Amino acid sequence: MKLIKNPLIENWSTLLERPTFATESLDKVVNEVFSAVKKDGDLALRKYTQKFDKVRIDNLQVSEEEIANANDLVSDELKKAIQLAKNNIEIFHTSQKTEKKIITTTKGVECWQESLGIEKVGIYIPGGTAPLFSTVLMLAVPAKIVGCKEIVLCTPPDKNGNINPAILYTANLVGVTQIFKVGGIQAIAALTFGTEIIPNVYKIFGPGNQFVTTAKQIALSKGIAIDLPAGPSELLVLADETANASFVASDLLSQAEHGADSQVICVSKSEQFLKDVLEQIEIQLVQLSRKEVAQKAIENSKMILLEKDADILDLINEYAPEHLIISVENENFYLDGIVNAGSVFIGNYTPESAGDYASGTNHTLPTNGFAKSYSGVNLDAFVKKITYQRITEKGILNIGNAIEIMADAEGLDAHKNAVTLRLKSLK
Repeated sequence: MKLIKNPLIENWSTLLERPTFATESLDKVVNEVFSAVKKDGDLALRKYTQKFDKVRIDNLQVSEEEIANANDLVSDELKKAIQLAKNNIEIFHTSQKTEKKIITTTKGVECWQESLGIEKVGIYIPGGTAPLFSTVLMLAVPAKIVGCKEIVLCTPPDKNGNINPAILYTANLVGVTQIFKVGGIQAIAALTFGTEIIPNVYKIFGPGNQFVTTAKQIALSKGIAIDLPAGPSELLVLADETANASFVASDLLSQAEHGADSQVICVSKSEQFLKDVLEQIEIQLVQLSRKEVAQKAIENSKMILLEKDADILDLINEYAPEHLIISVENENFYLDGIVNAGSVFIGNYTPESAGDYASGTNHTLPTNGFAKSYSGVNLDAFVKKITYQRITEKGILNIGNAIEIMADAEGLDAHKNAVTLRLKSLK
C-alpha cells in the first residue's frame, strides 16, 4: 500500500483512478455472449456455464428438493443471524414507504402519485469463492415489501453444479419465486432476453465483477432497466489519532478481500497514524483465509496524508467512495460537507461490514465514482411511480385559458383545441 504525502490537487484525478480492465476486451466478450443467448437460449447458457464455471448443468432451475435440502445444511446459528439481518433490513426499508397524498393544485384540480412494485425483477447474486447470500436479503426483501410479483434469481453453480445452501435458504426465506444456476454475463443476458426456461425481467439488480457490470450496461441499451453501475468494491477511511489503527486496518482488509480489483484508501492528517495502520494491515493480512486476494487489492490501494480538513473533504467528494468510514474527532465538519458517497459509517464502532450484513441499510451501492449521481439501492428502486390527475368543470375553467395560451405559443394547435372544446361546452 503506497503512502502518498500531500498530493497536489492537479494530481488527484490520477491518484484516485480505479483499477480497471481493458474495456475493448470486455465489450467483445459480453456482446458475443449476449448474441449467443438471444439466438440459442438455454443451449447457450449451458455452453457458457461449462466454459466459464467449468461444470455441465442439465437442469438450470433449482428444484424444490434442492431448496429443502439446503434448509437442513444451514446451521441454526446462521439461520438466526440471517433472520436478525432480515428483520433490520425490513424495518429500515419499510420506513421508506410513502403514503398516497391527494393534492389540490388549483380549485377543481386534484393530483396524486402512487407507487407500484415493478412486476418482474431479476436479482444477480455473485457466487464463486464468496457466495453473497447477504445480497439476497438486500435485494429480495425490498422487492417483497413493494409487491414485485416475480423475483427471479440467477447465481453461478459451484464445480459440482450446486448452489451454496445459504443462498438457497435465504432466497426461499424471503420469497424469491424462481432460482437458476446461471452466472456471469450469460445470466444477465438471460434476464434481458428470456430463454426457454428463464423469464425476461423489467429490471436487473445485483453486484458483480467488471464483466457483469458491462453486461448490465448492455442490458440497459436493450431496454432493460438496471439498479446502478455496481462494480468492484471500494472503501475510503478517514481517520485521526482518536481512531483505533487495528480497527481501521480491519475495515480496509474487509473490502480488499472482496476481489483483486477492489480498492481501499485511507486518509489522515497524521503520518504516524497511517504508519500504524500499515503495520496492522501486515499483521492481520497473514491471518486471512483470502489473503492472496486481499494482497492484490492492497497493491491497488493507497494511504494519503493531507494536512487540511478542507482539502480532505474535497478529495473525498472527488473520489465519491462506495463506502466511507469517518472516524475523526471533528466528524461534524465532514458530515456537513459530504455530498458524494454511497453509504457513510460514523465512529470507531461502526464497521463497514455492519452495513454489508445486519444494520439494516442496503449494501448495493454505486462504485467507480457513480456516487456523484446515483443513490444506493432503496425501496424506490423497486417501484415505478404513476401520477394521476382529476379535473372538474370548475378546474378546467380555472386552468384552461393558461393551457390554451401556452399551447398556442408552442404552435401545438391540437393541444389547444382539446381544451377549447371543453371550455366551449361549459358556456
